[in-house]
Amino acid sequence: MSSQGTADAVHRHQQLGLSDGEVLDMYKYMLLARKFDERCLLLQRAGKINFHVSGVGQEAAQVGAAFGLDRDHDYYLPYYRDYGFVLAVGMTPRELMLSAFAKAEDPNSGGRQMPGHFGHKKLRIVTGSSPVTTQVPHAVGFALAAKMKKQEFVSFVTFGEGSSNQGDFHEGANFAGVHKLPVIIMCENNQYAISVPIHKQLSGKISDRAQGYGFPGLRVDGNDALEVYAAVKEARRRAIAGEGPTLIEAMMYRLSPHSTSDNDLAYRTKEEVEENWKKDGVPRMKNYLIDCGIWDEARDADLASQLALEMKEATEYADNAPYPKPEDTLTHVYADSEEGGR
Repeated sequence: MSSQGTADAVHRHQQLGLSDGEVLDMYKYMLLARKFDERCLLLQRAGKINFHVSGVGQEAAQVGAAFGLDRDHDYYLPYYRDYGFVLAVGMTPRELMLSAFAKAEDPNSGGRQMPGHFGHKKLRIVTGSSPVTTQVPHAVGFALAAKMKKQEFVSFVTFGEGSSNQGDFHEGANFAGVHKLPVIIMCENNQYAISVPIHKQLSGKISDRAQGYGFPGLRVDGNDALEVYAAVKEARRRAIAGEGPTLIEAMMYRLSPHSTSDNDLAYRTKEEVEENWKKDGVPRMKNYLIDCGIWDEARDADLASQLALEMKEATEYADNAPYPKPEDTLTHVYADSEEGGR
């Protein structure tokens, strides 16, 4: 269903149980993630940070999913493009920028990991690692803990479609299906695994794979934050009710290169990218809000200025923050000998 143009669509967020304030917050987080991406690209080009992996084009699905979860109880295992998601569940631009600059105060890893390897104990964001899709069996483990302890939370995990061919995805999905675990598995299908297009990766829909593991799978429009929100909210209801996992395949397009070290025009055309910019979820949500009569261009300009200042403050803080000390390299890596040895 389109987010624009009809009388029914104007009230769509209300039909889904979202207030005007909540849907405005969704848009603000989407735009905040976009502004963070834009700032990091400039910083990398200026030599201020070493590397950046962009999430441009994926913000709608990320923020929509976050709003469909319980941000006070659920556990999150995001993948490395999920800036919109982690911002929506509580991380700040300053915290993300500290990671980009690899500074000691970085809550993700103390400046040890690459940017995008999220981890935040207070927010229940579980630290990820470099091998792709290892977070899926980890998420299934958290869901098993919820079931064993009879606690009402779900684990939510994301990954790209290229890594859906890894054994970790299939093993995790199978175990979750067998034990009917409260886990939501969401593939952000951006149609490119680095330089490999989707038609060379997959012979069918990722969402169809859920049938082999005994639980529902559905494909949604990843450029439509409200459609993703509805899918995740229903998947969470099923999980809490003891009905088991759900696999969600959110279809989108990676509007940026794979990373700042990638030349995407070596494997796709400029025309293809430009065509997909027309489907971008950020202006789509903005236009929806304007159609609803709860937003306008003047307030949008004010918000953009506000977020630019927020990014400026976060950048300056991170730039001036201290780097990790060499003597702290092994801190939090090995257990203290008094706590059981290495």
